[in-house]
Amino acid sequence: MLIDDINIRIEAGNGGRGAVAFDKNKFALGPAGGSGGRGGGIYFEGISDLSALNQFRFKKEIKARNGDDGKGQYCDGPDGEDLTLKVPVGTVIHNLDNQREVELTKIGERIRIARGGDGGRGNFHFRSSKNTSPKEFEYGMPGQNFNLRLELKLIADIGFVGLPNIGKSSLLNELTNAKSKVANYRFTTLEPNLGVYYDLILADIPGLIEGASSGKGLGIKFLRHVERTKILFHFLSAESKSPVKDYKTIRKELGKYNKELLNKPEYLILSKTDVLKPKEIKEKIVDLTTKLKIPKVKITPVSIYDFDSIEKIKKLLNVLAKKKSVSDKKQTRRR
Repeated sequence: MLIDDINIRIEAGNGGRGAVAFDKNKFALGPAGGSGGRGGGIYFEGISDLSALNQFRFKKEIKARNGDDGKGQYCDGPDGEDLTLKVPVGTVIHNLDNQREVELTKIGERIRIARGGDGGRGNFHFRSSKNTSPKEFEYGMPGQNFNLRLELKLIADIGFVGLPNIGKSSLLNELTNAKSKVANYRFTTLEPNLGVYYDLILADIPGLIEGASSGKGLGIKFLRHVERTKILFHFLSAESKSPVKDYKTIRKELGKYNKELLNKPEYLILSKTDVLKPKEIKEKIVDLTTKLKIPKVKITPVSIYDFDSIEKIKKLLNVLAKKKSVSDKKQTRRR
């Protein structure tokens, strides 16, 4: 089970209390109370493991260590150890208390969300010419604490979208080392799956149905993941009696959820073509091209049992990978 939306509470550590003490050495006088240690802060770090949010399924309250109290003989208390929570890249951290949000977009990116409290000063820091034996001290400051909502939105170069059971997972497995579950029934894929094809990250988004944007089927649970993909591979099954209707159904749901999704670059994939004869495949493509009236539409037929069709998909991915590489180089130069 993939957890991609969960609420937790975090508490940074409190600062330690300052000490009231006096020098124990013979003939030595004066205050010697050390200060308390700083409380541990709470950091979030981006990692590649999509299932990392599962750690909060049964543990929703997270607390960092407090700083230790100060001691005598000028000895400050040790700081509390900082706590780092590792979450998947693409996680949006919504602070429910101050309405702020931050996002982890890179592996290894580290952000402090809650600051530990400062330690209180010991009586050594209150000495003066008029107060040579102070007994004043400070209590440590409390650490920050927040209620958070962690929302995972996949970051992928290409998102596979379409109705359930149309071959998205099978193609992902064929192109990459992904091991998505494959079976001949609806909603086989119950969570997003990622695969890597050279420099491209491919995301298999679980099948959508009519009404998904309003919560039907798997609902909006996975529509959020489509937002973060740069390109869409829209799958249409050759087994369908009306691929045109299927296409319009998915586009309608994407638009209802977020109109910006309709502006993403899109490639149409006619899947499961092994069930049709070559002539029937051509007729399906002509029918789609004519009725959809999409400028420069190109429909790529594919079957995991047809080596040549898989090669065509790979050639398309190679072109997209080169474009990505050129784009990344331009961005690096600008920096």
